[in-house]
Amino acid sequence: MTKKFRKAGFTLIELLVVIAIIGVLASVVLASLNTARGKGADSAVKSNLANARAQAELYYDGNTNSYANVCTAAGGISESYAAANAANGGTAANADCNSSATAWAMAAQLVADTTQIHCVDSTGASETMTGNIGGSGAGAFSGTATVCP
Repeated sequence: MTKKFRKAGFTLIELLVVIAIIGVLASVVLASLNTARGKGADSAVKSNLANARAQAELYYDGNTNSYANVCTAAGGISESYAAANAANGGTAANADCNSSATAWAMAAQLVADTTQIHCVDSTGASETMTGNIGGSGAGAFSGTATVCP
């Protein structure tokens, strides 16, 4: 009696199916990773803006109860502004800060949804809203705004 021996191994179709499944799983993981990166960057922007609010109050107390130049002066919120700007891409169009003697406000564009901005100001407001930096219309933050829109 003769026995037929089958070679051990996988067929070409089986290998292609496994490769296709691995490709689909990899694309799902990469898509989730990009979403997580955007949310992480948004958290960094919001954290930097929250730190700016506390720093601005320290500046106010040490500057004869004035917010004048708080956005640019040493001891002001320029470092928080730079950090928020770096967290969302680092271009000048992504963040803005304005101050007067009696008020200040800073806003930065978010990364995960570029139609959203996060704004903090001297009144204690800290809000995320649909808007833009340097534009016009509802939710726009530009010019000499010293309160969140």
